[in-house]
Amino acid sequence: MTQTLDSQAVTSPQQRVDAWLADFESALKARDVGKAAGMFATASFWRDLVSFTWNIKTVEGPEGVTDMLNANLDQADPSGFHTSEDPTEADGVTEAWIEFETATGRARGHLRLKDEKAWTLLTTLYELKGFEEPRGTQRPRGAEHGANRDRENWTEKREREAAELGYKTQPYSLIIGGGQGGIALGARLRQLGVPTIVIDKHAHPGDQWRSRYKSLCLHDPVWYDHLPYIKFPDNWPVFAPKDKVADWLESYTKIMEINYWSNTEAKSAHYDEATREWTVEIERDGQPVVLRPKQLILATGMSGKANVPNFKGMDRFRGDQHHSSAHPGPDAYAGKKAVIIGSNNSAFDICGALWEKGADVTMVQRSSTHIVKSDSLMDIGLGALYSEQAVAGGMTTEKADLAFASLPYRIMHEFQIPLYDQMRERDKEFYDRLEASGFDHDWGDDGSGLFMKYLRRGSGYYIDVGSADLVANGDVKLAHGNVRELTEDSVVLEDGTVLPADLVVYATGYGSMNGWAADLISQDVADAVGKVWGLGSETTKDPGPWEGEQRNMWKPTQQQNLWFHGGNLHQSRHYSLYLALQLKARHEGIETPVYGLQEVHHLS
Repeated sequence: MTQTLDSQAVTSPQQRVDAWLADFESALKARDVGKAAGMFATASFWRDLVSFTWNIKTVEGPEGVTDMLNANLDQADPSGFHTSEDPTEADGVTEAWIEFETATGRARGHLRLKDEKAWTLLTTLYELKGFEEPRGTQRPRGAEHGANRDRENWTEKREREAAELGYKTQPYSLIIGGGQGGIALGARLRQLGVPTIVIDKHAHPGDQWRSRYKSLCLHDPVWYDHLPYIKFPDNWPVFAPKDKVADWLESYTKIMEINYWSNTEAKSAHYDEATREWTVEIERDGQPVVLRPKQLILATGMSGKANVPNFKGMDRFRGDQHHSSAHPGPDAYAGKKAVIIGSNNSAFDICGALWEKGADVTMVQRSSTHIVKSDSLMDIGLGALYSEQAVAGGMTTEKADLAFASLPYRIMHEFQIPLYDQMRERDKEFYDRLEASGFDHDWGDDGSGLFMKYLRRGSGYYIDVGSADLVANGDVKLAHGNVRELTEDSVVLEDGTVLPADLVVYATGYGSMNGWAADLISQDVADAVGKVWGLGSETTKDPGPWEGEQRNMWKPTQQQNLWFHGGNLHQSRHYSLYLALQLKARHEGIETPVYGLQEVHHLS
């Protein structure tokens, strides 16, 4: 009996994790890469966000761990591994939140053990030693007490900085694109003391949202969408309307003291290999300005450039036609015949708004779409991490982000499939009606649903906030097939179907973000960087080979000092930290040897 009790005691979750961490640290300290790699299961995954690799990189199995440690262990020089809360155990898997240090920074992560070996390991850098953000006990004093004839108050300092940065002094980083991605990164860099300018062609921060169709709102819930440093108030709506989001972004930009240049458009950019700086020609308020930043960040939207089709007869169509990104809203189309080409998020939103205004609406579905009910997605898909119940249970936004990041992309679909099976069953009546209407519905190539589609291809789905019922009920008419041509007053499909139209909206999606690089810099640079977004899953619109992480996002690219930043509000918040730390390290001259620089397999 004593032996049994002792055996149980030494295999408690805390002791198992403590023993693994101690052995792992000992092997790393001794530079015994073979021993450290041998502590990982044959099928295992180590996802590192900057702390070991100065990259966003996942390695697989003992072989992958060996290669990564051989390249970067000496410079990382990790130590002090320990748990930050009590480990848990379920279904044979022990889970633990961990913290440690590297030579240059402080890090935290997550560990899953199976049969005493690591199954998944997440390691993330969250601050640089000696360059910590001025927060908490390190917050700035603000007021300068005492007498000083040379005193500059806060307003005077801000006015001087605004007058000098970009003219008398140069920014270290230039962010092109002032939506939520550019603003979130600008706030991070501001707190880290990296001189940065965010530029945007619109007149005010938030205009990216104000300028969209009037029914647009966030399809993700509020708990998923906080920005860095300042969370939405407790009374903020679950799904914020676009103009409310716009006002928040504008206020946030002011509060966080971001150097934000509105009415500013980048005209061209060129990188000088000798000086390792960019020359960026811009136009600000109609006046030419030349900026010379060291780092250039394209935060022009994950979806990239609008895909505007080139159908025969577009030049003779007498009605209104535009891409969904330029749709003004439904008000002018009451009683009109509207044809919407596409069947994803924007198409459904626009169809719903037009129907509400009394338009005769037809959706043209060209390929299958995955639809999930918003309430079901919130309850089943996001509720454990991003919900009022999660907050009440002690789940912070930061912990939720790390929990989500702890699942390697290679196996994430295995965790998603059961959730979407639940949603399929919960909303069976809706899906039966939808498919009976003739709508071509799918659950992703492997049944893993919306989020994997988003990660793999960034398209092919709709979070239903009501408009799908209009299609299922026949209120919005449905047509199938590709467009053959437009006439003066109709859309003609390849099968000869004629759809009378006063309005045609091309909800035809977007291209890769490197299309912006082609326009701004050159096609050669865009090709050198390659396709942006996707995992290489070999599913629809996500060609292989397997990449393991989002292509070219938030990490070094094949073009020196060129970065891509964006995604939804969750990604803009979470990954802006890791991009900001990479930029800060370079700003301070810290050595940043990159392991596993992104290879290029696809040009766009």
